[in-house]
Amino acid sequence: MSNQTLKRLIERAYGLQPFQVSGPAWMEDAHFDISAKYPPDTNPDDRILMLRTLLEDRFKLEAHRETREMPGYSLVVAKGGFKLKPVDPTGGSDTNGTGSRIRTLTAKRTSVALLASLLSRYLGQMVIDNSGIEGAYDFEFRWTPGDQADSANPSETAPSLFTAVEETLGLHLRAQKVPLEIVVVDHIDRTPAEN
Repeated sequence: MSNQTLKRLIERAYGLQPFQVSGPAWMEDAHFDISAKYPPDTNPDDRILMLRTLLEDRFKLEAHRETREMPGYSLVVAKGGFKLKPVDPTGGSDTNGTGSRIRTLTAKRTSVALLASLLSRYLGQMVIDNSGIEGAYDFEFRWTPGDQADSANPSETAPSLFTAVEETLGLHLRAQKVPLEIVVVDHIDRTPAEN
């Protein structure tokens, strides 16, 4: 991993979104490179634990978890109904997000639960899947982030993320308070211990 902020390393070590880590503001300014080898056949869950151990050993990370009620969204079926047909999930999920002013999300064999996680990252707030929809789906939608509107070029437009999700997928993002697990950093050193 190269040029990663300390905050991003903690997010990865706990499997969290950026808004789920609370600690000193300088964690977003401190960048590090990590060069390490995992043992052969290490599963992804063990890699997360290994990164957490590295942070505890080298940066003296001390943290605790707590749950807070935070603004977020509930992903539910829209009034017009869910619009996608299930696909064979063989081969696993594949998602790709591109663009800056107009963004595109392309997904293959993706669950609604995974979509909720992706939407959390795009919105910077927790999205909880309350759709009750199981299975895997293929979809693609485009949207313009709220702060990227360009009235100078109206021919290149896309709806908001909220509208795109509803029109393309038949899902609705309902604003509500959600219980959110937070990792609170109690202590972390700015400089890691030597190799």
